[in-house]
Amino acid sequence: MMYATILLTAALALAPALSMAALLKPNVLVVMVDDAGYGDVGAHGNSVIQTPHLDRLHKESVRLTDFHVDPTCSPTRAALLTGKYSHRVKVWHTIAGGNHLEASEKTMADIFRFNGYRTGMFGKWHLGSNLPYRPMDRGFDEWIGQGDGGTGTTDDHFLNDRVNDQFLHDGEWTQMAGWAEEVFFRKAQDFIRVSKKQNQPFFAYIATYSPHAPITLPDTEVVKKFAKSVDPQTAFFFAAMEKIDSYIGDLRATLAAENLARDTIVIYLTDNGGTYGTKIFNAGMRGQKGNVYDGGHRVPCFIHWPGGEICQGQDVTSLHAHIDLFPTLIDLCGLKLPSPIDFDGKSLLPSLKKSAAAVGERTLIVERQRTLLAQKGKGCAVMNGPWRLVDDRELYNIKSDPAQQRNVIAEQQDVVTKLRKDYEAYWQNVSPQDRQRPVSIIGDPRDAEIFLHSSDWYVPRPPWNHEHVASGPATCGDWLLRPCGDGDYQFEVRRWPREAKAALAGVPQIRKTIDAWDAAGPKPDLLYGSKNTRFRSLPVAFVRLTIGDDVQILPTEQGAESATFTAHLKTQRSYQVSAELLDRKKQRLAGAYYVYGKKAAPSPSQ
Repeated sequence: MMYATILLTAALALAPALSMAALLKPNVLVVMVDDAGYGDVGAHGNSVIQTPHLDRLHKESVRLTDFHVDPTCSPTRAALLTGKYSHRVKVWHTIAGGNHLEASEKTMADIFRFNGYRTGMFGKWHLGSNLPYRPMDRGFDEWIGQGDGGTGTTDDHFLNDRVNDQFLHDGEWTQMAGWAEEVFFRKAQDFIRVSKKQNQPFFAYIATYSPHAPITLPDTEVVKKFAKSVDPQTAFFFAAMEKIDSYIGDLRATLAAENLARDTIVIYLTDNGGTYGTKIFNAGMRGQKGNVYDGGHRVPCFIHWPGGEICQGQDVTSLHAHIDLFPTLIDLCGLKLPSPIDFDGKSLLPSLKKSAAAVGERTLIVERQRTLLAQKGKGCAVMNGPWRLVDDRELYNIKSDPAQQRNVIAEQQDVVTKLRKDYEAYWQNVSPQDRQRPVSIIGDPRDAEIFLHSSDWYVPRPPWNHEHVASGPATCGDWLLRPCGDGDYQFEVRRWPREAKAALAGVPQIRKTIDAWDAAGPKPDLLYGSKNTRFRSLPVAFVRLTIGDDVQILPTEQGAESATFTAHLKTQRSYQVSAELLDRKKQRLAGAYYVYGKKAAPSPSQ
């Protein structure tokens, strides 16, 4: 074995007789698929989709059959990476600034890097797109991704369609050939090979954008076999899942070829309950993504480690969640902490070990609070053993009623009393403090230019994707910034992102060949700005920028793509920033959806 040994302190406390194989640093590979659910795996009983590589991983892994995540994307990612409830780490939404992981929190990547691992993240981050929230600010040595929230979100490259796209590689846009998911898995395989050559253990986190909508593919051949059995969107969904399944097979083949399979912990899970596939097969559950019934948050979780003493090929039926994986990996890998972490999750080591002791009783909370003001008792499920208290008014026993059809709240008042008490403790300790707004840093050498976009406006329904922006909604919001050093800062205000090459009062006229095929039908070519598109021009005559108490208005020149402002900022404070597009009467048309900001170049006299 090429890696130096370390003591697995936490693991030894539970099992002093661990073998030498468990005393070596294992590699760690976490794969999270977006918007697939428990039922989107052939081995779970889905007779339509074919997932041979996931089926094999299922057969060879510890299967956590009562494993839960958040009902939506960003909260699950935050909880996975911190081992804490998402609302505790200030992540309560996927937009409106609610998707920014609290800057002071330590992530898995931070801890693995502290312990000498190479750390790489390939795919969807969705926890903040500016300093100090980016993957490279949170412990990752390498990151390849697209828009923070996904392809086509406001911070993504305007012309991306998931095939032959622009990718952010450690913060810089670079074009790469291939379907986005293929790119992520291919780059992860390169990362694994380089780690081996450097004789360094690795932590790799692969988070796909697909099969989340828009469901796009480089070709439609794999879709054809589903055409007669399911609707077009579900056909594309299953086709995307089957492609991802093949990439998981390639990934495991790479581990085997590099002689790393035995000493690599592979974890597979998804970020919320199922979506398109639930109408075909949902493993008997009620609900789907965004829902607090089990179908919205019970997901597959397979843990595979041939070289470790864990019960491969067996089911673990006790209640577990995403918040458990971080403390579990600390135990399995013997990681040292630079300072104590107060996890909400618990190590799974007792459940994973052969001849495991019984897992103690616990209560877990799943919450979907996506409004600007949190509402106690709304959008939540309180779970303990087989019990599910939903929205404080429905109680189900999923052992006898897995489809959650019979509300027994009137018959089980003792259970309800306990679950309400546990939820009250959670509410007082976790949820009310979660609406802290993110503050991006401007002028730091690590991020020469920040990119502010409308998805982060703290309003109920901000324009969060390119389609919304194209329609020119009248919504307006603001951002919070903290300057890195006193001085002059430059702000470039735009209606469209730079790569769209469009005037403030116009629409993009660039032609782009669409490489991907989607469920709405093939689109071999698209002319942005043609009469057949939904792109809407706004009669912009002035632009207003407000930074704290400083309000500036500039007229727009004919054909101008942007208006540029300079403001003097001081380090000691944070600033509320808003940009607005105005008509000839200086009445607001809409918020400016894009602002680029950086330190101004010193004048020649300085």
